[in-house]
Amino acid sequence: MKILLPFDGSTAALEAVLMAIRLADSGLNTSVVLANVQEPASLYELMVAHDPQLIEEVSAAAGVNTLKPAQTLLEEAGIDFESEVATGDPAHTLVDILENYGCDMVVMGASGTSTLRSALLGSVSNELLHAAGVPVMIVKSFEEPEADAAA
Repeated sequence: MKILLPFDGSTAALEAVLMAIRLADSGLNTSVVLANVQEPASLYELMVAHDPQLIEEVSAAAGVNTLKPAQTLLEEAGIDFESEVATGDPAHTLVDILENYGCDMVVMGASGTSTLRSALLGSVSNELLHAAGVPVMIVKSFEEPEADAAA
């Protein structure tokens, strides 16, 4: 089973990586498409940089760097994976990646690092849940209990 694993570096995204590893450890024959979607450059960035190619290079490098912790976990678990860094609207771009790679399932974190964007436009996980033509597993992030709860 080929799993699309969107990764933005958040705690929720790390939990999704760990869930994919648990699925593989449970006997599911798994390969992974690890994806990071960078937002397009703003008009301000384009005006200041004067070089769209430079902005693309910086964005691609940021995406590659963001994927490193997930790649390390997958390598240590012995899971085959491919990596994809793309630019665009996250939900729509992830659907494109899903279809291009022929993924059978999506495993993703419940929330990512783009809190303001999620509040304004709807969460990427919610959009992908409705747009993907395959099952989508949304993994919640586990939070540490507060010290007051122990008292």
